[in-house]
Amino acid sequence: KARGDCRHPGRLLAGARWLRASGSRHQAIEKLVALLNTLDRWIDETPPVDQPSRFGNKAYRTWYAKLDEEAENLVATVVPTHLAAAVPEVAVYLKESVGNSTRIDYGTGHEAAFAAFLCCLCKIGVLRVDDQIAIVFKVFNRYLEVMRKLQKTYRMEPAGSQGVWGLDDFQFLPFIWGSSQLIDHPYLEPRHFVDEKAVNENHKDYMFLECILFITEMKTGPFAEHSNQLWNISAVPSWSKVNQGLIRMYKAECLEKFPVIQHFKFGSLLPIHPVTSG
Repeated sequence: KARGDCRHPGRLLAGARWLRASGSRHQAIEKLVALLNTLDRWIDETPPVDQPSRFGNKAYRTWYAKLDEEAENLVATVVPTHLAAAVPEVAVYLKESVGNSTRIDYGTGHEAAFAAFLCCLCKIGVLRVDDQIAIVFKVFNRYLEVMRKLQKTYRMEPAGSQGVWGLDDFQFLPFIWGSSQLIDHPYLEPRHFVDEKAVNENHKDYMFLECILFITEMKTGPFAEHSNQLWNISAVPSWSKVNQGLIRMYKAECLEKFPVIQHFKFGSLLPIHPVTSG
């Protein structure tokens, strides 16, 4: 048994109530968005190839090879020169965050790697605690957009999907942060996220609803059938209860599941320590 270490005030599951992103003057935020814009542009430059299989388009491997080659250079655009020694380690988490090039799949373990990438940037001082709102609603949101484009363009398989019994085929964290964003909303309640009209009118402003919209675009049939867990969650009376439940679920279904965490990389920035018995 062992435990990982990510002790930073802006850590993964910070219990703060998230608000809509305000503009950040911090240059690192803009540089990270620019990095993600580059990944997006590479998708446009690497169109899917014709192949017999409908899923897992092999052009993804060409796209990934470009990232594998350029990852350290990309990270170096965000990290100041006096912290350059950290670049190779931080770049590993970026490469781990976009899916697996052998299986051409993507799942919550890859998403966790991007959270670790952001956590590392916090630990070395590139990102600041007071940037946490922009980290989620600017950087992580842009990451989500790029991952959705990857998933759609190359028809990526869900990694370790639980099918109808899972929360979502690909993501988990945006549901946690998105539900936090909706706490104490004057009129949007959990029951509204299964209302097509409410989602269409509000998805651009709320991360949770954007996730729901993407699911409805990618899946056919009744929502209660293809996304049963979310359908059940829509009956929870308040967003704070939804948020608390999702955090517990994330710890149990992602962070404490060996098939997910076995692929997680540990190093000097995010070390792993044996658990003492007793």
